[in-house]
Amino acid sequence: MSITAQNVSKRFGDFVALDNVSVECPAGQLVALLGPSGSGKTTLLRIIAGLEEPDTGSVLFKDDDVTRHSAKDRKVGFVFQHYALFKHMTVFENVAFGLRVRKAAEDKVQHRVMELLRLVRLEEKAKHFPGELSGGQRQRIALVRALAPDPEVLLLDEPFGALDAKVRAELRSWLRRFHDEFHVTSIFVTHDQEEAFEVADQVVVMNKGKVEQVGTPIEVFEHPATAFVMDFLGNVNKLPVRVEGGKALLGNSGTVELPTKLFSTNDSGKIDAYIRPHELDISRTAEGGNCMIAKVLHINPAGSVVKVRLMAEDFGLVITVDVTPDRYRLLTLKPTEMVYVTPKSGKIFDGDYAI
Repeated sequence: MSITAQNVSKRFGDFVALDNVSVECPAGQLVALLGPSGSGKTTLLRIIAGLEEPDTGSVLFKDDDVTRHSAKDRKVGFVFQHYALFKHMTVFENVAFGLRVRKAAEDKVQHRVMELLRLVRLEEKAKHFPGELSGGQRQRIALVRALAPDPEVLLLDEPFGALDAKVRAELRSWLRRFHDEFHVTSIFVTHDQEEAFEVADQVVVMNKGKVEQVGTPIEVFEHPATAFVMDFLGNVNKLPVRVEGGKALLGNSGTVELPTKLFSTNDSGKIDAYIRPHELDISRTAEGGNCMIAKVLHINPAGSVVKVRLMAEDFGLVITVDVTPDRYRLLTLKPTEMVYVTPKSGKIFDGDYAI
């Protein structure tokens, strides 16, 4: 079952939640709607679910126009951020709820519910109530409750947003494995880049009611289409440059040339360059030149990379550089030391952008 939203617009009073948005979710894929608060991603999900009606545009399930169909007629499973489990019902009855509403035979209810509970390894919790479960267990119950009636489409709204980081990471991996087994066409909303990239087949980046870019996680990260996408997908250094003759020069004197991939159509002028922390290198000497001298302000050695914050006083810039632990040990960096920072890559886009 493929899902297509065509030219969908939605206003709430003077607020434009969606502005002529078109998105396609191929059959059997897991698609992430990724963006900041207010970007329109949840509104789009609710329109696809039938919980909101668009002002203009249409929603297709395969070739069937379901724009004016009610939510119950769309065969959609919906998973909310805060579980929405019935507190007065046992785990078994929560999962069975959709089947009972559809008046399924009791033997089918018993078989289907226990099959799903075994799948998520919670069959021993069948007689427990939601309040007796952990957050991760409740979210798994919410997911199998949505799947119990065999929906053709699964929609998830910030499904892991209420959980702590460790449980979120575990459930992301679990959801991906779960989807690979069932292949239910799924769309989930998130503002977490790491979550979207780890779980989704396709990522739809949204901003201010519009789609900025659609692509695989690798395509979106490696080839951001706009300055917003580049900035939203993790930490980035935003450096003011002058573009002259196809070169991006940093500082008034133009002493540092950035090896940028020029997305701008302007041959000259002032613009911002976007450089990710791993696209800068730190060294003890100027080596081949084309570098900035900078003072080490702070070092964060946690995780798989060491994050170093520096001040390039000649340019009035605070920059962040990611180095490998091996490189960090070789450099033996200390706060207040002066080092050299060399840009290895970067991107320039048409137009101005600001959060």
